[in-house]
Amino acid sequence: MKISGTHEGDLRILCVGGGPAGLYFALLHKKVHPRHHVTVVEQNRADATYGWGVVFSDRALTFLREGDAQFMADLTRRLESWDDLTVVHRDEAMPIDGHGFTAIARIELLRLLQRHCAAAGVEMRFETRVERIDPSEYDLVVASDGVHSSVREQFAQQFESRSTFLRNKYVWYGTHRVFKTLSLIFREFEGGYYVAHTYRFSPQASTFIVECDAGTWARGGFGAMSDGQSRAYCERIFAADLQGQPLLSNKSTWATFNVLSNQRWSHRNVVLIGDALRSVHFSIGSGTRLALEDAIALHRAVESTRAVASALEAFETARRPIVEKILAAAEQSYEWYERFHEGTEGSLLVLTH
Repeated sequence: MKISGTHEGDLRILCVGGGPAGLYFALLHKKVHPRHHVTVVEQNRADATYGWGVVFSDRALTFLREGDAQFMADLTRRLESWDDLTVVHRDEAMPIDGHGFTAIARIELLRLLQRHCAAAGVEMRFETRVERIDPSEYDLVVASDGVHSSVREQFAQQFESRSTFLRNKYVWYGTHRVFKTLSLIFREFEGGYYVAHTYRFSPQASTFIVECDAGTWARGGFGAMSDGQSRAYCERIFAADLQGQPLLSNKSTWATFNVLSNQRWSHRNVVLIGDALRSVHFSIGSGTRLALEDAIALHRAVESTRAVASALEAFETARRPIVEKILAAAEQSYEWYERFHEGTEGSLLVLTH
């Protein structure tokens, strides 16, 4: 459908996408400007989410404290936390201390943001798919609709979007096996090499991402497997680690990671944030952190000037060096994982948040 503004007078802001980035920006702006009309549109139901948990480093929480204090207090009470990570290689568990992490179920994070947005007076429209927008009908359009952003696609030439798919295959599962720490588990199985990226996001469940090289994936026959068959095969690979717990699916399908970037972050009064702006490889777990930090930075930029064009320029100027540093770390990380099957002997390179 075509989204258009319906209110006159006060500032009109449209956030396309009801993930963490769009909801958090809407919350921050509406609390400061209760008279402004702020709308979030999301194609999925309010209670729908794909994936399982989201993880933050302790450093990420320091940045988030610069946002809304009430939301931060509610979030902190719900977080799982631990102080180190574990690498499992050839059945040997190697703890690595000095890394603090927290995590929460993605659906719980979204519900929390939705509650705070509703309390602030943000209008939220769910099950509303945006095909095209007319930027002239809004003062500001925030494209926060993820990797498959329809807004970015509409203005792909202006944003100078770039997309590259990696070679490795991965699938995002959950499990009721509760891991004490964030864990990287390396396994050889029937001539293939696999790694699981795991962490608990609640007292009852953990995220369990399985990754392997394309050759291992093909030899394993995953392309011809059903969801149930794929989970059963992965359960055999990681039987020692799952300790009898099954893998859980939430529309979990094998994919190749899309490394997405945009040369330009804004066009006219339209700005990209979160995964619509760039993707961050799951091996460093910073996607949600960057999305929330984008929202904070964009809010500050909008507050710094009444001119939208100047605000969007200020947002990119302040934010781009920070984002590029993290993306460089993500590139180093995924390039290592793309080659880990070539030889697992010797020391393991562990790239963390």
